[in-house]
Amino acid sequence: MLEQAPGESHEKELQMTTKLDEAKGLDEAKGKVNNALSRLEKMIEQRLREETARADELAAKLSALETQHEELKRVATDVEARLERAMTHIRSLLTADQR
Repeated sequence: MLEQAPGESHEKELQMTTKLDEAKGLDEAKGKVNNALSRLEKMIEQRLREETARADELAAKLSALETQHEELKRVATDVEARLERAMTHIRSLLTADQR
């Protein structure tokens, strides 16, 4: 059997313990990183849901505004046509009155 120096066995145990501690610390760090990434992913997904809902709301508002705009254009065209007819009628009354 090989003889070990008095502190040699203790040094080997320390090296093994240190390696185990390093592996444990590495696993712990990986766990923390994975946890942080998972939280970040959830935050991004939540933000995406919120922004998608906001985009849908804005699209609905835009559609309503476009519909209102088209209706206002029709009303303006109708008012313009009525005004033109009224002006024509007033001109004809003025012409008849001048005779």
